[in-house]
Amino acid sequence: MVKAPFKDHFSHDAGSYSQYRPRYPDDLFSNLASLCPQRDRAWDCGCGSGQAALGLATWFHAVAATDPSSAQIAKAPSHPKIVYGRAPAEASGLGAKCFDLIVAAQAAHWFEFDSFYAEIRRVAKPRAVLALVSYHRMRVGADIDPITEAFHREALDAHWPPERAHVDAAYRTIPFPFSEIGAPDFALRASWSLAQVLGYLGTWSAVKQYKYAMGTDPLVPVAKELRAAWGDPGKARCVTWPIHLRLARVFGA
Repeated sequence: MVKAPFKDHFSHDAGSYSQYRPRYPDDLFSNLASLCPQRDRAWDCGCGSGQAALGLATWFHAVAATDPSSAQIAKAPSHPKIVYGRAPAEASGLGAKCFDLIVAAQAAHWFEFDSFYAEIRRVAKPRAVLALVSYHRMRVGADIDPITEAFHREALDAHWPPERAHVDAAYRTIPFPFSEIGAPDFALRASWSLAQVLGYLGTWSAVKQYKYAMGTDPLVPVAKELRAAWGDPGKARCVTWPIHLRLARVFGA
């Protein structure tokens, strides 16, 4: 049975999520498209504010993008190939055997897995591709990374939702009842100022939980440390996130 209501960690600040979450590289989507026998329709499941949907639109004739958060969808970019809809991953309301590619980008750890996979088998065309995409913690440099690592592991340790452990494990702990396909290495990359990095940290689900539980903002002390290490706060630095993939070909129900 589908769990309800969904665990909504991001609607409260959908604008920041749209602004400060990194964009996926185009070579990720070109690779996924190359695995598909056809490129008619793709489904971005748990689309959030549309970062993956926009990338898919380059390679597919039509993209369905669904998320249970109407606030997130409201911040997604419009595109003539993308149709957004409010729906949980486990009960999308989409047509049966319609999709050549199904992608869940930084979202699958929130799903009820058995129901989600049943929905995948229902909507996938024969030999469609399923891609669960996650990205790990950002890397900036030897002067910055220890500060953000300590923030993640120590200051926020008690406030991460349990599902976050799947991300830290590169999604290897998520059940995956399909024959897996190997994948090359990909990474997200951005050139960001200190303000953008702090904006990104503010989108973490544990930051919201910390504020609710403790009544203070955990970003205040870490921002002070980062300013001291960063130097000129307006100087852009290269930020990277390693991408982890679980890929499979779905043979249908």
